[in-house]
Amino acid sequence: MSGQRIIWVSPVAGGWAVLCAGLQPLLFRSGGRAEAQARRLAACLARLGRAVQVRVLDRSRNLVGAQLYPAS
Repeated sequence: MSGQRIIWVSPVAGGWAVLCAGLQPLLFRSGGRAEAQARRLAACLARLGRAVQVRVLDRSRNLVGAQLYPAS
């Protein structure tokens, strides 16, 4: 999909980050909290008309999950 924004949940030193082009990184100690925030952000962007995909990496940086939020 062209124009689709990607939000990454990625491990960082001391915790987890939510990364998205054009936004400041959001840092969390818990991967679950980072993933929940990424999903809230994706849902908000989708409501504003932007297709978004959340991609989740594990501590080894392997892709372990992805979810699409179509523009509404």
